[in-house]
Amino acid sequence: MNFIFISPNFPKTYYRFCDRLLKNGVNVLGIGDTPYHELSIETKNSLTEYYYVNSLENYDEVYRAVAFFAFKYGKIDVLESNNEYWLKQDAKLRLDFNIKGAKPNDVLEFTSKSHMKAHYTKAGVPVARYKFSTNIKDDLEFINLVGYPVVAKPDVGVGAAETFKIKCYADLERFHNHHYTIPYILEEFIEGNIISFDGICDDDSNVIFCDNEIFPPSIMDIVNENLEVTYYVNKEVPQDVFNAGQAVLKAFNIKSRYFHLEFFRLTKAKDGLGKIGDVVALEVNMRPPGGYTPDMINFASSADTYQIYADVICYNSTNVDLDKDKFYCVYVGRRDRFNYSHSTDEILYNYQKNIKMHDRMPDILSAAMGQEFFIATFKTIDEVEYFKAFVLSKQ
Repeated sequence: MNFIFISPNFPKTYYRFCDRLLKNGVNVLGIGDTPYHELSIETKNSLTEYYYVNSLENYDEVYRAVAFFAFKYGKIDVLESNNEYWLKQDAKLRLDFNIKGAKPNDVLEFTSKSHMKAHYTKAGVPVARYKFSTNIKDDLEFINLVGYPVVAKPDVGVGAAETFKIKCYADLERFHNHHYTIPYILEEFIEGNIISFDGICDDDSNVIFCDNEIFPPSIMDIVNENLEVTYYVNKEVPQDVFNAGQAVLKAFNIKSRYFHLEFFRLTKAKDGLGKIGDVVALEVNMRPPGGYTPDMINFASSADTYQIYADVICYNSTNVDLDKDKFYCVYVGRRDRFNYSHSTDEILYNYQKNIKMHDRMPDILSAAMGQEFFIATFKTIDEVEYFKAFVLSKQ
């Protein structure tokens, strides 16, 4: 099997996808815009061959790289980046080289927030009402129907970037005065906790592995207001979350992918959506959850999802033992702009048995994730809460 992995060195733990594929006997062919000598030794050792391009943004360069690998190794079986930013380019390359997997029309269905709605309805999962933002007059008609606040978000976008809560007419005016050139949708505001259903599905959209994460009330506020961020991987997946997630995968006809599906769990009843505690659709992301979350999932489940992914790609199943000890795994991101009560050294010393990762977050991810982060595992949710309070305590 010939597998092309786009940008295997970012995030820096993504070489593990390549490593596990290589161990399964796959030719893993990397394409990236980092010079070979700057790659980590782990990334180098996880690849059969690496092709350097000046810019991954230059489609012609990447096209030539794929053509070179196809000429040298034969037909390319899989091409993937597992990165939201490159989903469209990945799809175009698959189309141009007749590689199986999601093509541009497929990718539009799970990157466009408006296109997602029909699939949620097909899956039987309630979803918020919306309209494309056009002008103040028409937008007001929608707001009069659903009420303030509403959320304005790019129809196609990553995370909470360029997303705004419109709480009054003045906010609506400010939004329109920006004259955004990309399509925006307005969506009714839902009061609920953000949760996710993450995992890996096989070629028939059946869940092979899954987990559940609990997020802060508003990633949008964290990004826009430069706030600290914490979230955690749950020890168990609630049945209603599993049922909704599996139905969504089937509705989207997702095949052999690492997925990240986001939902609300309502904290306030909403007409047409559900009662307190019900699960309501937010959005789908047909790639692994962001940053180092795959590693958090591994720590929480005592499993290797990189290996599970490689097994699904190669065999459409896995023999990885999924019946091991489960933990809560929490991420705590600090901001450089705050003065904290406890130093990094103090945190690392006091929680040396719990901390699994500690590092600086790459600048490109720091708006949503903070500048410095700690990832730790605990047996109880009370320990999670105490750790969060300790790390974020301020002078």
